[in-house]
Order: sequence, then C-alpha cells, then structure tokens
Amino acid sequence: MAILGKIERYLRRYDMPRTKFGRLAVNDPRLVDDLRNGRAPGPELCARIEAQLSRAPAAPGQGNAR
Repeated sequence: MAILGKIERYLRRYDMPRTKFGRLAVNDPRLVDDLRNGRAPGPELCARIEAQLSRAPAAPGQGNAR
C-alpha cells in the first residue's frame, strides 16, 4: 500500500490532525499536505514515517509533558 494511504488510515484511526502526524513522524507539519500534493518521499523519510505508523500516539497527558 502506498505510504499516503497508510497515513490517511492512521489519521482516521486515531483522529489525529495531519499537522500533528507530520510533527511526530518527521518534525514537518506540512508533510501530509506535501504528500497529498505529489511529494515523493525517499527511503529514509519512508522509514521514519513507517516508524510512526507502527506506534499508537500517547494518550493525552501521557508522555507529552515538557
């Protein structure tokens, strides 16, 4: 499955904003928009995205304290 399709499923499953996913995955809030507009990710970027896709986001208030 294409990486964008996997991301879209993840966003729906966890009800996550696209900008938050981009920040969590690769520190780029425009990632999903860029992919939707035709950006072709390289192997390193795909690996970082896949790593984020393999884990569930932390529950609110857990692990996000600064």
